[in-house]
Parts: sequence; structure tokens; C-alpha cells
Amino acid sequence: MTRCLLATSFLFLALAAVGTAQSAATSAETNATYTRTQLKQLVQNAHAPAQYSALASYFGERQNNYLQKAGEEKQEWVRLGQNATSAAAKYPRPVDSARNLYEYYIYKASEAQTLAEKYSRLAAANTP
Repeated sequence: MTRCLLATSFLFLALAAVGTAQSAATSAETNATYTRTQLKQLVQNAHAPAQYSALASYFGERQNNYLQKAGEEKQEWVRLGQNATSAAAKYPRPVDSARNLYEYYIYKASEAQTLAEKYSRLAAANTP
């Protein structure tokens, strides 16, 4: 039981490390590339509707990317789930890893959606 919990925690920490290792992010709509520091500064200094709109489009694009990745992992999860394995298989099985990645991408997509909606509301509220 402790091994399963330890393996699951290690997997989520590894996924988080991979996510934070990516230093640059792009937005197709604005053709802007932001580093993590630039994005943090843009969020802190945003006061104009154009800045809020740029943030909303950036997070909307991130949501779409995460949903696309989640769809790919869902297909992989289904494909791997069709293979019969014994009950004595070691954890994490490939099907478990695919499921965990799918859930991670869905979670990140919902976070990005929340932020996109927030900045869209702020852009609409600050429009003269």
C-alpha cells in the first residue's frame, strides 16, 4: 500500500517537474512567446483591456493544447487498457501512467480555462 502511494506521488512530482521545466510558452493568436518571468510580470502589471485580452488568449491557447494532449493520452489509455495483464503486474503499469497523464492534462486544462475566463471578464469589465 505504501509503495503504491509512494509510486503515485513520485509520478505526480515527476509530471510537475516536467511542467515547470518548460521555460517558454507561446500563444498562436498573439504570436507572443513568454518566459515564466515575463508571464508573471504581465499578470502582475496588467491593467489595460488589451493586456487582459492578451492573457485571456494565452490561457485559452494553453487550454486547447492541454485538451489536445489529454485526447492523445485518452486514446493511449484505451489502447493500453485492451491488453490483458495479470493481477500481479507491477505498478505503475503503462495503462496507469496513461490514465494519470490524461487526468493531469484535464486538470491543467481546467486551470487554464478558469484563468482565461477570469481575464476575459476583466477585459470586458475594463472596456470603455
